[in-house]
Amino acid sequence: MQEKHYTINDLIYLMSRLRDPHKGCPWDIKQTFTTIVSSTLEETYEVVEAIEKNDMENLREELGDLLFQVVFYSQMAAEENIFSFDEVAHGIVAKLVRRHPHVFPSGELRDDDSSRRSIDEKTLFEQWERIKQEEKRGKHGTSVELRTLDGVPGALPALQRSYKIQKKLAGVGFDWKTPVELLPIVEGELQEFKQAIDSHVQDDIEDELGDVLFAVVNLARHYKVDPETALRRVNRKVETRFAFVEDQLKKQGKTPEQASMEEMELLWQAAKQKPA
Repeated sequence: MQEKHYTINDLIYLMSRLRDPHKGCPWDIKQTFTTIVSSTLEETYEVVEAIEKNDMENLREELGDLLFQVVFYSQMAAEENIFSFDEVAHGIVAKLVRRHPHVFPSGELRDDDSSRRSIDEKTLFEQWERIKQEEKRGKHGTSVELRTLDGVPGALPALQRSYKIQKKLAGVGFDWKTPVELLPIVEGELQEFKQAIDSHVQDDIEDELGDVLFAVVNLARHYKVDPETALRRVNRKVETRFAFVEDQLKKQGKTPEQASMEEMELLWQAAKQKPA
């Protein structure tokens, strides 16, 4: 018997059944917008992990889990007459058509205009930011003064938020002209961090280390490196290398706790010599 092929409409229906106050699932019924936030974050990172591992089969499944989160929020909102899934879909389509006038010059999703205009990346970014600002003014009223960093989500992880802030500042010309100019900045921040260490004042140490991290993120941006991606790559490398260290120690009948730092360092250097 051929397996039934389900669609997005089936997923929406399933969610309404799960949330049915009389016949639904007790766990799903008791959830709120707040209680499933952690699940949303977890599912998002699992999507990222599947992409990093180039595991397309798992990616398909993880994207389904993430889509379920969107449907879950939409169902709870519909129950309170706030918005529906259709309104969510309408909102994103309308916004993306509006923000891509070079693709949809008539402002219509299914137009028959084949006269698409070419656009370079710099102009594209400026156009995107300008349209976003116009949208915000429309929401808050034209009399509201919008600041450059308005709209950078406060809930973003600090590393990503730092990157976003720097991109926004660069967009208005508050930026170094070349990456080379940033190298002495990073070195200067490191010197100030060393001075803070000598002061033994914890608040100063934290503050100066923050400056170092911000400067390094800025350096990454100038070299067109996403700092989050770079750090995740290093994390995976460290995990692989230390797994090698543990495996070698196990052959010697030892655990990392039973080995000296010198022994682990030798194995670490051996792990670095292994092909990636």
